[in-house]
Amino acid sequence: MKEILIICLIGAIAGWIAGAIVNYDSPGILIDILIGIVGGYIGYRLFGTKLNITDNVWINDIITSTAGATLLAVIIKVIRRAASHDYSHRHTG
Repeated sequence: MKEILIICLIGAIAGWIAGAIVNYDSPGILIDILIGIVGGYIGYRLFGTKLNITDNVWINDIITSTAGATLLAVIIKVIRRAASHDYSHRHTG
């Protein structure tokens, strides 16, 4: 149970930071946590320990998770923008 809370906390921090970096309209904190958790997985798969730049494990985890979450947030923003653009072209004219 403790591990799940830690994962959610790191996910929330990473998702919030990624949202601030990418400046996407987040539907809420739960989505930020989900993006942070999934982004953390993506970050660890892509970067492993390459982003471990401090002696603090927590900071390294947040950096890696934020990198992955930022990548995921950019992908989500691009998809949402493309879908919105496609929708507006279908319903005008």
